[in-house]
Amino acid sequence: MSTPISPAAAPITADDATIAEALEDANVATLVMSLIHLTGDAGVLEDLPRPSPLQIAQQNEQRIGEPAASMIRARALAALIAFRDGDGTLPPPPSPDVIQRMVDYYIGESVAPDYIPMIMEELALDGVDSRAYQWRDATPPAKRDEMSVLVVGAGFAGLLAGMRLAEAGISFTIIEKNPEVGGTWYENRYPGCRVDNGNHYYSYSFAPNYDWSEHYCQRDEIFAYLNRFADERGLRDAIRFSTEVTEARYVDRNWEVDIRLPDGSMETVVFDAVISCVGQLNRPNIPEFRGRDRFRGVACHTARWDRDMDYEGKRVAIIGIGASGLQLIPELAKKAEKLTVFQRGRQWIAPCPDYHEKVSDGQRWVIKHLPYYARWYRFLVFWSFADGTMPSYIVDPAWPDQVRSISAVNEQLRQVLVQYMEGQLRDRPDLIEKVIPDYPPGGKRPLMDNGSWLRALQQDNVDYIVDPIEEFTEDAIVDASGIRHPVDVIVYATGYQANKFLQPMRVVGRGGTELSEAWGEDPYAYLGIVVPEFPNFFITYGPGTNNGHGGSIVANAEWQLRFIMQSLRLMLEGDYPEIEIRKDVCDAFMWRLRQAQDRMVWSHPRVRSWTQNSKGKVITNSPWLLVHSWKWAKEVTPELFVQPTTD
Repeated sequence: MSTPISPAAAPITADDATIAEALEDANVATLVMSLIHLTGDAGVLEDLPRPSPLQIAQQNEQRIGEPAASMIRARALAALIAFRDGDGTLPPPPSPDVIQRMVDYYIGESVAPDYIPMIMEELALDGVDSRAYQWRDATPPAKRDEMSVLVVGAGFAGLLAGMRLAEAGISFTIIEKNPEVGGTWYENRYPGCRVDNGNHYYSYSFAPNYDWSEHYCQRDEIFAYLNRFADERGLRDAIRFSTEVTEARYVDRNWEVDIRLPDGSMETVVFDAVISCVGQLNRPNIPEFRGRDRFRGVACHTARWDRDMDYEGKRVAIIGIGASGLQLIPELAKKAEKLTVFQRGRQWIAPCPDYHEKVSDGQRWVIKHLPYYARWYRFLVFWSFADGTMPSYIVDPAWPDQVRSISAVNEQLRQVLVQYMEGQLRDRPDLIEKVIPDYPPGGKRPLMDNGSWLRALQQDNVDYIVDPIEEFTEDAIVDASGIRHPVDVIVYATGYQANKFLQPMRVVGRGGTELSEAWGEDPYAYLGIVVPEFPNFFITYGPGTNNGHGGSIVANAEWQLRFIMQSLRLMLEGDYPEIEIRKDVCDAFMWRLRQAQDRMVWSHPRVRSWTQNSKGKVITNSPWLLVHSWKWAKEVTPELFVQPTTD
């Protein structure tokens, strides 16, 4: 069974002038890629100056020069006119060898051959979603029809799981604790909430949106995308909303699952397999500050934002300057009489000039109409903010100053970030001393900023406090220096209980093993997906799968769901009444993961972050390139699993 995906480009009906105008807004390096698909001629690569890796994210004129950019636009215009006026047929797709040459030019350096199969899969030159359930007709219909799967959560991963199961013809139910789809994008609705990864990559590869209004779109647009996806794929009828899984028990090769219904009553349902898609960022973390319950004003967490909350003209305190705090602070500063920002840890800020920029009409046109332009642009975003950055996060043991940086390339990154932050705060040297981190760049994932956050800190109505919080009173927060800060509203931008995987859901496996007790503070899972003694239980965004160096968890979910679906295939096609990862396989993987974690900057002794357990050990991040995660998730073989007995 072949699963078609969105076409590589929409039909072109625009006149010559409209096309030429749109090409002025195109990313020229991406335009080169599309031009090769249009003409079948990769010789254009020989006519262009080769950019350096440092120029990958720069504007067209900086990257290859205006003469070369004008030449490419002219060639593309001629090719598009011929394509429009011809039969609309593209030449044969480029071979893997040509794709290698294209990629090397595109990012300004030679890319490991391992990337080419992944890129070919992303490009989908044959028009088929190869991550889909291609083998439905090969599985025994009786087994397939009898299987039932529970999906927990209806965010990005949960909706994807539902779609993949529907493609496979497997019965499934999605349990969602909220009254709508979206997961974290339903729950987070604070002012300024947006993605910090380019949204052309923060979306399903097979369901692109050509009409994003911004390069880093705001929450409502992502939420609308997920609702539209649920409707278009017919998933909504399979979702039980306002319902929560409280416990799942493995009994007699089935999962007995207790669920709390909207009216508070309980029900037990039985499934052959469970796919947990609850994510890591869904249970708010509110620190136990002394006297917190004494405060009589309004208080909320960013993930439980009350849109009717009135903070205009009020004295507002925000605790935390992570991703949500950085996005929210400029919005609060616009309306609050006084905004007091309590820093809990310093953050590296990366310059991102287009963080709030609109996608121009011309950019939308080329993304929608140029063959394979959108898919190559997706790879550019991936490389710029993910695997292309990985070398700067790996410790070089020979680097002499391991306090401020961990390698030569990491030191270079530090200098760029410091220069940016100092430049934004040139009129406030007192803030420079408070803001610049004392740990190497990458210890925490750098936050995107177009200057709005650092400008907000300099407003007359904003105080920036680095002293720890001592206690709350009825109408104030007192810091460790004894200074009393009167407040009417408190906002907790304090993140999530990310290292308490799957909780508060209780999961009991074979022999009564409770997962949270088995894990303790050091969770383990093969590829972050499957755990020994928990047959037919699968996890998305599990331990060791967070993208510490950048990237999109949406892409990760696609790879993880492929592993899960291939595992279910073993059950359907083989003699596997249950599927359970071997303990020695899982142990070997976890040993490699822990060894790799030790060489990463986020394991630096000066770093304290939500990615760590109480002992300072990193348990959420993946220390590997995303291409490795993609490759390993494809390698599903019977040898990974406990072999079935003949009883």
